[in-house]
Amino acid sequence: MIESFNFKTHENFMSKIKYDFELSKYTWFQTGGKALCYCLINNSIDLQYILKQIPKEKPLFILGAGSNLLVRDGGFNGIVIKLGKDFRKISNEKNKIIVGASVLDSVLSKFALNNSIKNLEFFSGIPGTVGGAIKMNAGCFGYETKDCIEKFSVINRLGIKKIYSKKDANFNYRTSSVTDDLIIESAVFVSKKGDKDQINSKMIDIINQRERSQPLKTKTGGSTFKNPKNLFAAKLIEESNCKGLSYGDAIVSEKHSNFIINTGNASANDIESLGEKVRERVYRKFNILLDWEIKIIGTN
Repeated sequence: MIESFNFKTHENFMSKIKYDFELSKYTWFQTGGKALCYCLINNSIDLQYILKQIPKEKPLFILGAGSNLLVRDGGFNGIVIKLGKDFRKISNEKNKIIVGASVLDSVLSKFALNNSIKNLEFFSGIPGTVGGAIKMNAGCFGYETKDCIEKFSVINRLGIKKIYSKKDANFNYRTSSVTDDLIIESAVFVSKKGDKDQINSKMIDIINQRERSQPLKTKTGGSTFKNPKNLFAAKLIEESNCKGLSYGDAIVSEKHSNFIINTGNASANDIESLGEKVRERVYRKFNILLDWEIKIIGTN
């Protein structure tokens, strides 16, 4: 049951607030329930103003590109914040790339290419935003966010800001010390000059690898489970005879077994139930319980 809730705004408020908001169209799975409130926040002043009004008991979720997210069918009885205009800025200053948290990872990689900056090519293979990449230490093809970030700024639910160094973030495989009550606003990445043709070649290789191995252009949430230490989740899933396994309109991809696809009108429950069936089969065969990489929010 989604409760009622209303924010106050100030005279120069530049952001948008919507209530009882359908989230499905903002997730790659294209399914799931509503949010109590959706806030598209366009600047830091509005963000502070809104955060200070959120009751402690109300859950808060920061929506990035919606690529690694499943919203349960009963909806999210809390506040969803999406960072807008001022958080999409990117610049190259004194051997540093200054980037807003809402910038797409692919945009960051293209900016680096256009400025002949190396070591950010892997971002072309990550379907999300910079903020999300930092929070989960996103990576692919042997590189992770921690390898190229210098520092980033966050704001908490009280509107208090703090700078996190790379060390403060305590980066590990698909994790960091950035908790759910912290919002990443911007980041500084190391800028190292490289050969533009070589950078472009690496990006093309990464994009081609994704196209060959992953079910792109489908309603999916990206990698479903984290890789266990020294193992590949996809291999464990495949060897547990889960390729093509289905539940309702949700199916384990035949192309890459660590992807679940909404083939039509799958509910969030279909997708989560299928994921749990996969976890059960893998556990029975290998005594390994896979951890969800997809973020699941809300209630059934």
